[in-house]
Amino acid sequence: MEEIQVQTPSARGGSTLYKIRFRNVRTRQKSDQTYKGDVAIEEVDFERREAQFLYKDPSGYTFMDLTDYSQFTLTADDLADQTEYLSDGLEGLLALLSDGRVLGVELPPTVELAITETGPSMKGASATARTKPATLATGLVVQVPEYLETGTVIRVDTRTGEFLSRA
Repeated sequence: MEEIQVQTPSARGGSTLYKIRFRNVRTRQKSDQTYKGDVAIEEVDFERREAQFLYKDPSGYTFMDLTDYSQFTLTADDLADQTEYLSDGLEGLLALLSDGRVLGVELPPTVELAITETGPSMKGASATARTKPATLATGLVVQVPEYLETGTVIRVDTRTGEFLSRA
């Protein structure tokens, strides 16, 4: 499940609708479905194991299963838009396994990344001031408050891709 939108009808007796965007873990295809509030959805049963991202090389992204310390490699296609959140040594990942085969990884809710490039900070800028774009160590570009400088480590929400706070 990637995204949920809740629609509450204003008419009496109208039930709440949930529009859910799913991603097939095997084929990576997206699917949108709408459900009424009283429908129960069965969760797919995957084996989840703690994992750590080790490094990226030309063959792909290499991870270590923290249960048995075995290593596995996934391609950029397998990871889709998750690659911009992966920094060397990142922990808190969950490897999704089905029939002993790693299908993908689940990112932690937040990651800490350093700002590698951004405009100059402004004196007197406060936390509620305007924002500016910042490029992070992984290549991800997020909007950050104007007072942040290059080299600052920040927390980013992996579900929305938004700046949360300083680390």
